[in-house]
Amino acid sequence: MQYSEVRVKIPAKRVETASAIANMVVPYGIYIEDYSDIEQQVPQIAHVDLIEQELLDRDRETAVIHVYISPQESPLEAISFLEERLNKEQIPYEIETDKIEEEDWATAWKKYYNPTKVSDRLVVCPSWEEYTPEQEEVVLLMDPGMAFGTGTHDTTRLCMQLLEQYVDKDTNLLDIGTGSGILAVAALLLGAKSAVGCDIDQVAVKVAEENARLNQVEERATFHCGDLTQKVTGKFHVISANIVADVIIRLVPQLDGLLEKGGTFIASGIIDTREMDVIDALAGAGYILDERRQSGGWVALAVKRIADAPQDLL
Repeated sequence: MQYSEVRVKIPAKRVETASAIANMVVPYGIYIEDYSDIEQQVPQIAHVDLIEQELLDRDRETAVIHVYISPQESPLEAISFLEERLNKEQIPYEIETDKIEEEDWATAWKKYYNPTKVSDRLVVCPSWEEYTPEQEEVVLLMDPGMAFGTGTHDTTRLCMQLLEQYVDKDTNLLDIGTGSGILAVAALLLGAKSAVGCDIDQVAVKVAEENARLNQVEERATFHCGDLTQKVTGKFHVISANIVADVIIRLVPQLDGLLEKGGTFIASGIIDTREMDVIDALAGAGYILDERRQSGGWVALAVKRIADAPQDLL
């Protein structure tokens, strides 16, 4: 088997956040080149005092994160994910790849995608495939593109499963960090009354609008370009955010002004080692856990305001 390699160059001082993002791409680990503190680390790790000049000459300001993508996974999805999340965190980066830079995007995507059932009712299907839904199934057409979100990543799939549980015909949804718009479109196909998506990336907003049209729900969907809830007004029954833990924590203080009484906040993109950080931030703001799902080292949470929660949850 031949793996594809994706190399991400970032400032060494941002390596902790960037590596957390890279770890979201693959469950089997990443390799980091970081020589910023080599003179302190080598004696501790190798128990030697003499360091080769070649190592001392390495760039101390830049780190390189190596991500290896298995033949069964799409390297293009990984690149789209990395670009979106790094941009959200305002981390400067350069991405290099082996074995995939010569491929045509439109053709390359197709070999990785087939109709996929992501929840009890939702099936994500690329437009070039034919799929006959079973009774009660809802087909979401989603072509891979330049924004993250095709339903194959654990974080997206967990969110969609929770949306199926909390969305009904009266729901108006806010999706923060909407990417391809997949969660907003899924909610509308599940029967939501309306959906608003926002993303810091203008390309993502354009892709989300195209995907809403592809699924014929564009009349009930609105997408904004802006940071978090910068351009959002009104109250919502369900708010979803499939973003990194640090951004979810930063978002928590804004929820009160956006979430309807009795509403639900769905947070995903949380690596399991950061779960308690997110729960603590939510608990500190008066939210209680209503539902938890986990897959592949990732966690999704559905929470409610303590004042709005049923008594058996308190």
